[in-house]
Amino acid sequence: MERTACMFITGYVQAVGYRMYVRRYADQLGITGFAQNLPDGRVKVVASGSETKIEELLEKLRQGPRFAVVRNVEMRWLDDYVPFSGFNVK
Repeated sequence: MERTACMFITGYVQAVGYRMYVRRYADQLGITGFAQNLPDGRVKVVASGSETKIEELLEKLRQGPRFAVVRNVEMRWLDDYVPFSGFNVK
């Protein structure tokens, strides 16, 4: 089943390659959407794809790249599936 999820990642997640890390795994998993830095220091990820693949991506988001310190990942499923063209870093 194709779904869309919105995730907010809190911690030391900016200026450590976090968004590129997300894109690498999203591309590997066939997930579309985007990763975006927010002014409050969090990273927002919107991901569309199979529920199983999004849950796999969620596990990667909790780990983060080498220099990141992930304190929390908040995720919610959106009511509607949103198709994107590829996975973009904003």
